[in-house]
Amino acid sequence: MPTPTKGARLGGGPAHERLMLANLATALFEHGRITTTEAKAKRLRPLAERLITFAKRGDLHARRRVMTVVRDKSVVHELFAEIGPRYENRPGGYTRITKVGPRKGDNAPMAVIELVEALTAKAETVREGEAATRRSAKKAPAKKAAASPAETAVAAAETAAAAAEEAADDAAEGDVEGAEQAAAEARAAADAAGAAAEVTDDPKVEEAAGEAEAFADMAEDASDEAKKSAE
Repeated sequence: MPTPTKGARLGGGPAHERLMLANLATALFEHGRITTTEAKAKRLRPLAERLITFAKRGDLHARRRVMTVVRDKSVVHELFAEIGPRYENRPGGYTRITKVGPRKGDNAPMAVIELVEALTAKAETVREGEAATRRSAKKAPAKKAAASPAETAVAAAETAAAAAEEAADDAAEGDVEGAEQAAAEARAAADAAGAAAEVTDDPKVEEAAGEAEAFADMAEDASDEAKKSAE
């Protein structure tokens, strides 16, 4: 089973933290980038990437899972119609965190979290239609190749960790299909991290790949437990 999150929670309790992260995720998908504290940005990143992965699947089950977090239907539509398809050929690392210095007053460290590819203006999307979609699809592989092996491996490890947690939750709820999908997501992320480790000798990349593999194994174990319980 995935290791529980260490350290103090955001807000006053678990429910407050979930609502806070849900609101931050909604704002991120609506605006493309937001400024928040560094701690909140780091906690938001795995959630946002998991929701984008659901959007890439595009099925009814994935949409229902996203709507348990993002309550704004217009944002959910934008996530599935625009954001998810943009990352079709990208295995992970959909967001970027940039530190921007301390906040005036309480000196809290601040950061900007944003989607790694800028959102296309809605008016331009309507005007260019399918031509714009084809250009975006051609640009996506080049942008993915530009990411360093370390960035790819770390992002994949975070995606695998989030998927492992999702698989464990689904297994506990008896959701066999959800656990299987989360396990498949974790395995895909682990494969991406492993591929990044093969092209470099960076110990950080190898460590991230090992973590991703471990989380993928956890997710698959949770999926197997869900299947056995359903029999």
